[in-house]
Amino acid sequence: MPNHRYIYSFKYDHHHNELCKLESRQIFAIEEKNNLLFSNIKVDPSISPFIKNRFEIISSSEDYSKLLKNIKKHNIHIDGFKAEYLILDGDSSGYADRLNKLRDIGYSIEGAPDYYTPSIIYSICNYKNIWYFGILIKHNTDWHKHKNKPCSFSNSLGKNIAKTLVSIASNGNKTNQLLDACCGVGTVMLEACFSGFNIEGCDINLKAINHTRENLAHYNYTANVYHSDIKDLDKKYDAVIIDLPYNLYSYSNDTITLNIIESATKLASRIVIVSISDIETLIKKSGLKISDFGSVEKRGKLKFTRNIWVCEKESNVDLYENNTKS
Repeated sequence: MPNHRYIYSFKYDHHHNELCKLESRQIFAIEEKNNLLFSNIKVDPSISPFIKNRFEIISSSEDYSKLLKNIKKHNIHIDGFKAEYLILDGDSSGYADRLNKLRDIGYSIEGAPDYYTPSIIYSICNYKNIWYFGILIKHNTDWHKHKNKPCSFSNSLGKNIAKTLVSIASNGNKTNQLLDACCGVGTVMLEACFSGFNIEGCDINLKAINHTRENLAHYNYTANVYHSDIKDLDKKYDAVIIDLPYNLYSYSNDTITLNIIESATKLASRIVIVSISDIETLIKKSGLKISDFGSVEKRGKLKFTRNIWVCEKESNVDLYENNTKS
């Protein structure tokens, strides 16, 4: 029987498959499989665009009757609870059977239920013939409101990618201090602020800075945004996120790209870089080591691929090289 505290459920479109697995490796050190992941690491599901639920395991058993006895032994007394059945991969139970089991759960808890505005959700699920009972924490979808932010560029990062970059850069740790270099209109900063991360931004383009500040103010988020070249910053961060210029609104070349990356290495030991070009040679020239890699396509009139490199200054296991050899 698996010895884990949490079960995470995932949901994503097929073109986000590689992005989701990259995020999963960075947060949990393993990839999700079949939209499912068991872990002892606790993270808020809402930091990820792909994590649908976190199931906190209270009790488990191969025998359903024994599970019910274990639940009753916990002597749960609470008002305002709700019971939900979580369907996991491989669970073929019918609707009527699931309803019966929810009744069993409800009768095992002392208190008045609340089906519409519950204070807590208890859940039951079955995976590989093992029954689990626990607390279900759902993903908060309120971040989708950022789709209607006042200012945007046609080449701005999508919400899903921006949100993923924050969770990758931070490893899911909300105590880490992040910098969004080349912050543009602040798409990454919006997702970080919504999820409670500590983030600051900078951009050499004054128009972009004003757009970022307007977007943050629109949602009542507070974060420092500097009208500055990254090379002129002297603060230290746990990680820097760089969505490199696309050579559209801001001119860019290999020299500028290398200067940005090298400047970032002076501010943090962990750098997450996004580029529509293959800049692996420039990354290695800056002295960084690539620890992981993924890509995601942007679909629309102009189809292009964004490459995402997770880089470290210090020596560690090179997942990128291992992956390319396998």
